[in-house]
Amino acid sequence: MVARRRFILALGATALATPIISPAQQQPKVARIGLLIPETLTVEATRIDALRSGLRDRGYVEGKNIAIELRSAEGNYDRLPELAGEFVKLKVDVIVAFGSKAVSAATRVTTTIPIVDPVMGDPVATGLSDSLARPGGNVTGSIQFSVEGGAKRLELLKEAVPRISRMGVLINPVNTGSPLQVRAMRDTANALKLDLQAFEVRSAKELGATFSAMERGRIDAIVVATDTLLRANASEIADHAARQKLPSAGSKEFAAAGGLIGYGPDPVEMYGHAAYFVDRILKGAKPADLPIERATKVGLMINLKTAKSLRIAIPQSLLVRADEVIQ
Repeated sequence: MVARRRFILALGATALATPIISPAQQQPKVARIGLLIPETLTVEATRIDALRSGLRDRGYVEGKNIAIELRSAEGNYDRLPELAGEFVKLKVDVIVAFGSKAVSAATRVTTTIPIVDPVMGDPVATGLSDSLARPGGNVTGSIQFSVEGGAKRLELLKEAVPRISRMGVLINPVNTGSPLQVRAMRDTANALKLDLQAFEVRSAKELGATFSAMERGRIDAIVVATDTLLRANASEIADHAARQKLPSAGSKEFAAAGGLIGYGPDPVEMYGHAAYFVDRILKGAKPADLPIERATKVGLMINLKTAKSLRIAIPQSLLVRADEVIQ
């Protein structure tokens, strides 16, 4: 009997020494992150991987403390508001919007769910934010240098091919940032005594007709504006330019796809950095108070393979400034 009483007392002492674990402690909250993607998952695979990698670096593990919800419009941008609405129903904690069209769709369906745009244009000029230091709404992220970058691409193209006199700029008129990019390019074109003409593309099906219009207009070279649709069709645009012997400039991704010159920040790095904003929001920061950042690192890429096919000799002064040269 004494032994039994000692056994019961020992059990009681053990129970008192063992901390009580609540269900909440056993199952930590899993934050939901919605990725709103205008293009196909294949087109955006590298950027999605960069974001996931950035989240892992900050201690987030899918299935453990975060769940990522992917929604792709597969190039049909009209579906974006519907897909954004699904995130509202799921009550996601934050939406990462891949580009201006995705941001526009997301802001139309929610003013409360935080939205992160890794590659903004000019959020203040387009009315998306009150200021860079204090955005004031539910959107924050990083500016990708698109307005200044377009003007710089035009300048680099003129330096590479001095004979250019008629410059075409390929834009998507649906993109709210397009007018700002064209305005900056026009100022640079005037300074360089270039005739600048904008050519609109609303879908990949219009590219053939647009390049035919450029040929009729006797365009000497083209600059590709920063836009999701144009980026998704970079290879086709580069092919059209090559067939018409047009020197071309765009993002670094465009140069890698066959364009002559690429200039701008590394978008993969910017999507990796978007994890910083997601992390801050999940830890309680409000996007209205989370400063919008500017890309500080930009690079120049020159495609010498394309230059050779166009019989263009790139000046040595330009080559030595390039961060990457494609042979």
